[in-house]
Amino acid sequence: MAQPADPFDAGAGSILRQPKAVWATAGASVVAFMGIGLVDPILPSIAKGLDATTSQVSLLFTSYFLITAVAMLLTGFVSSRIGGRLTLLLGLAFVVVFAGLAGTSDTVGQLVGFRAGWGLGNALFVSTALAVIVGAAAGGSAAAILLYESALGLGMACGPLLGAVLGNISWRYPFFGTAALMAVGFLCITAFLKEQPRPARRTSVPDPLRALGHGGLASVATSAFFYNYTFFTVLAFTPFVLDMTPYRSGAVFFAWGVLLALFSVVVAPRMQRRFGSLRVLGGSLVLLAADVTVLGYGSPTAAVVCTVLSGAFIGVNNTVYTELALGVSDAPPDSVRGYPQRPVASAGYNFVRWFAAAAAPYFAPKIEEWTDLHVPFVVAAVTAALGAVVVLVRRNALTHEAAEREPSHATRDGVTVFAN
Repeated sequence: MAQPADPFDAGAGSILRQPKAVWATAGASVVAFMGIGLVDPILPSIAKGLDATTSQVSLLFTSYFLITAVAMLLTGFVSSRIGGRLTLLLGLAFVVVFAGLAGTSDTVGQLVGFRAGWGLGNALFVSTALAVIVGAAAGGSAAAILLYESALGLGMACGPLLGAVLGNISWRYPFFGTAALMAVGFLCITAFLKEQPRPARRTSVPDPLRALGHGGLASVATSAFFYNYTFFTVLAFTPFVLDMTPYRSGAVFFAWGVLLALFSVVVAPRMQRRFGSLRVLGGSLVLLAADVTVLGYGSPTAAVVCTVLSGAFIGVNNTVYTELALGVSDAPPDSVRGYPQRPVASAGYNFVRWFAAAAAPYFAPKIEEWTDLHVPFVVAAVTAALGAVVVLVRRNALTHEAAEREPSHATRDGVTVFAN
């Protein structure tokens, strides 16, 4: 079977030759993903400024991702009724308001609550942004997915850097900075993005849960759940272990984000073409498990190195999981093969995986309180390994699903190119 075209080729299908609407949406996506890692370098500063414990400050992630997970059940319901453009703008408006309010917080409870509202806006925006980019991008889904992953990687890299620079002045400034950048994104979407075609069938709230009855999607979501627990243990708990100034912590997570972006956009597609998606994903999850184990038990220098290195494995995993989830859902809802509709399946998948992102920041500091500093990373290593086990156990079903896809969405080396 023919290999997919290189999305970095300078031709019409290049990732670099896209409509203004796509670039506007991708640019706003960068800022949306910046908001995830923005608080990393300032977590100790927030704890000190608001006289809060590690567990209390970690709730900034838990409230954010818990609301994000639940909101995934509503995104399709909303966008299928008001359209993709208005859903994006609604999500951006929520982020602008609640990020700004977060900067005015006087207690950790207020900050956690405002982060929850921020999570609702982010859910509306991020889930819809992917569908908009895929629908509007030149060059098909391959270029669109890499553009989205580029936005994710760039946002993950720049978020800690912005948090460090502004947070060194005051822990409040990163929140105000995000609100301002998202307001710019709101204006760009308003100016450049036209209304997207609405689906023929409106989505109900239970539809994403029903979509998880699809075997391929349920397998991807289960594996991603375990992986995301590991991912967000690194992101939300490691800053307390490193115990650095905002600048130094920001530099560490900036390097982490650079590796994440490089491996998600450049390295992962090449590895998939050579080895196949399932082998790449399984191997990367095992290496991530080994990496976080060393992170937990190594010297301070080893902890820094392993934190940065984890970005490479996370970048690879993000891209493969994204392709897996989108590919499963790439057929119309009345398909005789039973594939769920893409936006609905994507919402179901995200509903499951973001619950792990909410759980990790809550349980990691609790586990440390119950045991010691090392055990949270042992748990994270186990969950990464469990993600690999799911891929191994379900490999026949996933490979069979990949073989049945249309050629344009089909396989690399006969193995999955399900998009996320």
